[in-house]
Amino acid sequence: MKRRSHPKKEVEAAVQYAERNGWRVEIGGSHAWGKLYCPYNDPDCRCGAFCITSVASTPRNADTHARQLCRVVDNCAFNQQQPDYNG
Repeated sequence: MKRRSHPKKEVEAAVQYAERNGWRVEIGGSHAWGKLYCPYNDPDCRCGAFCITSVASTPRNADTHARQLCRVVDNCAFNQQQPDYNG
């Protein structure tokens, strides 16, 4: 089943980028549109936060929020250790 799109095209592009890199998207939450979950779930990554980041429903600046989401994906410590990583 296809997930619903984020209303901001910049944020939707960042979510699709995360999906292409193996991140799981879960829609819903109290104040968030959804969450992105790292496929590696490594306890050493992100000081034990297991690479989870929230996707805002109505970010103040969609461009900035989209860049932040892409940065989380790119800066995943486990992902950077992979030999075929192209960040």
